[in-house]
Amino acid sequence: MAEGPQPKRKREEEEEKNGGTDTQGGATAAFTLSDLRVRRVLRESARDKIVFLHAERIGLSGEGTDAVVILEKTPFQEEKIPDLLKKPMNAELQMHNDIYCTFYLSPPPELSEIKATVVYPATEKHIQKYLRQEVHLIRETWEDYKNITLPFIQSQSFSIQWVYNILEKKAEADRIIHENPDPSNGFVLVPDLKWNQNQHKCSCMAPGSLNNSLGSCEWCVRSKALLPLSVSPPSPPVSLQLDDLYLIALVHRREIKSLRDLTAEHLPLLRNVLQEGKEAIVKRFGVSGSQLRIYLHYQPSYQHLHVHFTALGYDAPGSSVERAHLLADVIDNLAMDSMYYQKRALTFPLRADEPLFKKFQEAGKV
Repeated sequence: MAEGPQPKRKREEEEEKNGGTDTQGGATAAFTLSDLRVRRVLRESARDKIVFLHAERIGLSGEGTDAVVILEKTPFQEEKIPDLLKKPMNAELQMHNDIYCTFYLSPPPELSEIKATVVYPATEKHIQKYLRQEVHLIRETWEDYKNITLPFIQSQSFSIQWVYNILEKKAEADRIIHENPDPSNGFVLVPDLKWNQNQHKCSCMAPGSLNNSLGSCEWCVRSKALLPLSVSPPSPPVSLQLDDLYLIALVHRREIKSLRDLTAEHLPLLRNVLQEGKEAIVKRFGVSGSQLRIYLHYQPSYQHLHVHFTALGYDAPGSSVERAHLLADVIDNLAMDSMYYQKRALTFPLRADEPLFKKFQEAGKV
């Protein structure tokens, strides 16, 4: 594969100056995966069956535009497991010892799906985000936040236009699971891209069905929110893929960046997110609040307050103790002390190549 990243292109510089990609929520131009050329592997995980690629798309002028491609093997679907053994496929015996044997299978495409997530155009910051790096734990006091972290955040131009596109319904409006429109205490709940929520078996694809494509049966139509959100969808023919359930609540208030900004003033908003989020998920997907992990990240990956809702049994990225703060605990802490998160030290991980890590090094904090 090609060697490391080339110097930042003019396109990337313009992206950062103008606040990111198309403000209407669409890609700059339609393209297919075959338009992309892989330059190198940024990172891969054998445990999670996922690989992060640095790719580029060559334009008509011959100039390349960077992209990040995330390829992830989708979870097994319970209703399709019998087909793995029944359908014709190549099964190569690798080892046989007493009662144990190992086969390598080459299943047909419908039983070996891969989800591809593309960031295009991607800036150098996107590429560095997914690059394998050493990780360090930072212990940040309130003074560190004021003197190091906050000035660094204010100096950055990393676009969150995609968040505003969702809040303004310029993008992903058909994916909204729930919305409280109150400008002070409201939020929007949408599926996260990490969730492979579209995998389900329905009458659209049943043998002999008059429907020719996925999406025309009652479950597909209503679960895609093509009917009013106030109307509950019918029970699906079989259960959705819920093992990796992952949704994000984006608050309408734009001045709240992270945990550090929260005070008792924000308790009504946080309680709405916790209660209404749980109610919306059990209503739409049948997953109760006791089966959800509901938390905030610190440091967050983008500076607009958002809350993560994941299936409790899913080992979601960033759900470990050094980064995740349970929303219920955050609410209790603020109820006890309005300035709780302006007083206590917070621990979070940073990669060795991150500019913020270098700021803490320069300040003698690492």
